[in-house]
Amino acid sequence: MNTFEEIIAVINQHQRFIILSHIRPDGDAIGSTIALGSTLEAMGKEVTYINEDGVPESLAFLPGSDKVKQPTDDVLDVEVAIAVDCANKPRLGEQALKMAANATLWINIDHHKSNPGYGDLNYIDAQSPATGQILYQMIKEQGLTLTNEARDSIYVAVSTDTGSFQYSGTTAATYEMAANLVNLGLNTGKINEQIYDSFPYRRVALTRELLNTLEISSCGEIADWHLLKKVKHELDLKPDDSEGLIDMIRSIQGVSVALFFEELMDDSIRVSIRSKTGSIDACEIAQLFGGGGHAKAAGIRMSGSIAEVRLAVICEVSKHLL
Repeated sequence: MNTFEEIIAVINQHQRFIILSHIRPDGDAIGSTIALGSTLEAMGKEVTYINEDGVPESLAFLPGSDKVKQPTDDVLDVEVAIAVDCANKPRLGEQALKMAANATLWINIDHHKSNPGYGDLNYIDAQSPATGQILYQMIKEQGLTLTNEARDSIYVAVSTDTGSFQYSGTTAATYEMAANLVNLGLNTGKINEQIYDSFPYRRVALTRELLNTLEISSCGEIADWHLLKKVKHELDLKPDDSEGLIDMIRSIQGVSVALFFEELMDDSIRVSIRSKTGSIDACEIAQLFGGGGHAKAAGIRMSGSIAEVRLAVICEVSKHLL
């Protein structure tokens, strides 16, 4: 792994950058993109912000979110590509990777334990609760300018990836960071309202539909629900409408593992895994099916029907409960 000093030294040697984050972006992906991009611009760099799927509707309130564009067919004249919050290079998206094809240097900044280190320079801290916190540490330790855009984006990145500072990966440094961001002018009341209290009605309708599919294993330790394509069409759902809903079934008393099976438009199945106990590693289970992530939050994309995928994954989870 490289150091912050090495990464900033390379950044200082170049002028034109492209920043990318994973498909189906969440708060950490978009927040980290904006925070790093804003920091580089404050250093006088030219920055292009790209995400394969664009900014989710729920994060459009973030200052600087309008800079994050979906990829075009252009191959950009950039020197350095920086991937943030992305466990593997293909998850950056085919079109996004095409735009970055001219980059002669790749920097990889992430906190997923399954990240293989696909950059020329890599800073991967699986103990950090969010990539946003890694960027905050880099900005502070290297004496860089923390812009207002970066301040707000880092807060959103870390807050959303820690379940509003609830998950066990939240550290003392996380709370110290949040306190410093408040001291720098962060409006916590306003930004928390925008993150957690501004959902469209269709999200409530989706919750109702998901609850109708909820199943609990006979042992009471596995809870799962599923989402079909036809329901997405009926409710006119956006990709991020389901973000965080799995925590509802994860919180059921006695449940150790929560699973969310989602039928995607290409007929593959997206599986979200949430573990509530340190003895069950969600990432290890996901990796058995070609996925990855964190010890308590991981994901898979695999072929097959909902029924087939559900049977295979629940069977594997059950083995880990023994």
